[in-house]
Parts: sequence; C-alpha cells; structure tokens
Amino acid sequence: MDSSQFTSELVQFSSVEQQISTNTNLTQLIQLTQASQIEQSASLIGKPVTVNSTQLSLQNASSRINFNTTTAEPVSIAVYNSAGAQVQTATLTSTAGKNAWTWNGQNANGSQMADGAYTVSVTAVGVNGAASQVPFTVTGTATSVQNNAGTVQIQMGGLTLPFSAVQSVGSQ
Repeated sequence: MDSSQFTSELVQFSSVEQQISTNTNLTQLIQLTQASQIEQSASLIGKPVTVNSTQLSLQNASSRINFNTTTAEPVSIAVYNSAGAQVQTATLTSTAGKNAWTWNGQNANGSQMADGAYTVSVTAVGVNGAASQVPFTVTGTATSVQNNAGTVQIQMGGLTLPFSAVQSVGSQ
C-alpha cells in the first residue's frame, strides 16, 4: 500500500470515529432534553389542561369539551365507550363563537359510567340539513407526565396523549 492510500484510509477512520462520537453526543443531548421536558411538564400535574383529542377523559364523574361555531346552530354530541357503543347523546343549540359542554358521566339510562377515556363526536346540523363535524378540544386535569419511547406524554385520568396535543394550561 502506498503512503497516499494509507493516509486516505486514516482520514476515513478518523471521520467515522468523529461521526460515532457525534451520534453519542446527540443521543445524550436528546435524553437530557426529554428529561428536562418531563421535569418542566411535572408542574402541570393537578392543573386543568385543554388538549386536541377525539377522546375525553371522564374524571371524578365529569368531563368537558369546548368547541366554536360560526353561527347559532343545533349541535349533536355523542359519547362512546371503548367498545364503540354509544353511551350518551346530547343535543343543544350552540351560540356563535365559543361553546362548552360538560358531561356528568351518566349514560342514557342515568347510570354513572366509570372514569376513563371515552370517544366523542360533535356534529352540527346546518340550515340546509347537512351534518358537519365540529372541531373541539377536551379539558381535564393532568394526572401525570411520562416519557414513552422518546415521546413526552401527558395523562389525564385514563386518557394519554402526546405533549404536543396540549393547547392550554389553566382555567378555561
């Protein structure tokens, strides 16, 4: 092997060693960042948190959803259990702008449902009779923060969501 080939191989080995070192340092930095996110997020525990979710968290026999409509219109809200069975419906007339609905955790027969995660849908019926989905957020109390496979998650009772779903913290 001539000296230029030998020098070239040494440079390649040095480059690989630097890449390995960089990857190790990045991995450590990511772990520190995640630990810091969990530590900072721990201050949310016990506070009301509003999140983007298709599920609500029934906590202490209560749950709240928030939605906006552009006009006053009839709105239908349906709550489903984990098996997909509808357990409660509500029909109300929304006002133009911000609206909220609180579920007392009772099913259609008046029996109290267990605390946990329930799927919810909000549908508006326009003046032409066409139904359309209404975007909504869910408000509940943060009960824990955890790191799951590199993703920081917030838990609201039986509902676990990525931290990126959090829209606001505090009273709504």
